[in-house]
Amino acid sequence: MGRGKVEIKRIENTTNRQVTFCKRRNGLLKKAYELSVLCDAEVALIVFSSRGRLFEYANNNIKATIDRYKKACAESSNANSVTEANAQYYQQEATKVRQQIQILQNANRHLMGESLSNLSVKELKQLENKIERGITRIRSKKNELLFAEIEYMQKRELELQSDNMYLRAKVAESERAQHSNMLPGSDYETMQTFDSRNFFSVNMLQYSNQDQTALHLG
Repeated sequence: MGRGKVEIKRIENTTNRQVTFCKRRNGLLKKAYELSVLCDAEVALIVFSSRGRLFEYANNNIKATIDRYKKACAESSNANSVTEANAQYYQQEATKVRQQIQILQNANRHLMGESLSNLSVKELKQLENKIERGITRIRSKKNELLFAEIEYMQKRELELQSDNMYLRAKVAESERAQHSNMLPGSDYETMQTFDSRNFFSVNMLQYSNQDQTALHLG
């Protein structure tokens, strides 16, 4: 039969309570020793009995372990304090950012001519002056860009005219070269044609004179 589940509560019988304390104390000390050996852990165990007797176990100097414990607790407390301070700081910064966003959104709506009902005459005048200054700067920037574009187009026009003149000169030079190459052959053909026509005319004139002489003789 297995052992039944023990109810965890104070044992009223003094003798039973003392026996249970001795057994479980020894078991606790044994577990602390096994934990320190198996896991290479630094263990310090302190137990006071109901009668005030001290029982302890430590695989290192127990005072050094307690000092280490206090230091760790202090660092943890400081870390928590730093964390809380950082959280508070970030919360404040987030609130400031939200307020700035709200202000910028309202200013943008005012510039668009919206949500003006809550503005006073002085605020409306300030808004009007701000818009006029903005329009002046916008027009100045627009004129600057237009002048820059006009200047660029004028330079581009001069470049295109120069390229056009260069191409016209090349075309004229090419035409002159072709004309000069064709002149000798063309003159020879013209002379040949002219000479043959003259020869034909002279021969016809001779034949005509011979015919007229023969008629007179006849």
